[in-house]
Amino acid sequence: MNYTEIIDKFYPEENDCKRTLIKHSRMVADFALEIADKHPELALDRNFIEEAAMLHDIGIFLTSAPDIGCTGDAPYICHGYLGAELLRKEGFPAHARVCERHTGTGLTKEQIIEKGWPLPAQDFRPESLEEQIICFADKFFSKVKYLHKARTYQQVLDSMARISPESVKKIEEWARLFL
Repeated sequence: MNYTEIIDKFYPEENDCKRTLIKHSRMVADFALEIADKHPELALDRNFIEEAAMLHDIGIFLTSAPDIGCTGDAPYICHGYLGAELLRKEGFPAHARVCERHTGTGLTKEQIIEKGWPLPAQDFRPESLEEQIICFADKFFSKVKYLHKARTYQQVLDSMARISPESVKKIEEWARLFL
């Protein structure tokens, strides 16, 4: 797989949305690879981690997110699911799973129904260690305020506290495993 070709296929023009996608994804990929390198005992698939981290947000161009230059129609919460659809059509189902499972610490069927999000009512939680590492790494880099530097661990915890106590617990669990 050549993730650059896939990015270029869906982002043929140089614009803010593409620049944000590439910068954010590279930072997530580098941090996820750093975690993988710290833990050879986990026998992680480094190539997959890099590819999937570089593509985890491929669907942002389909959403309305003016702060990052995205002019699509869908709500931003849909970017993972929409990106997964794109990657499945390209023949990359494992990479698609990362797209749809990286939002927050993973979305549950109950959250989707309770919040009324325009997503299929199913669980979208990371399962494999590679999926979990990419999801964890993603929390340290936003596409707006923290595009050029990492959030601190405390900032990540504070951000997850606004979502749910379960999200904080999941971040703490991942920190024990990966940091």
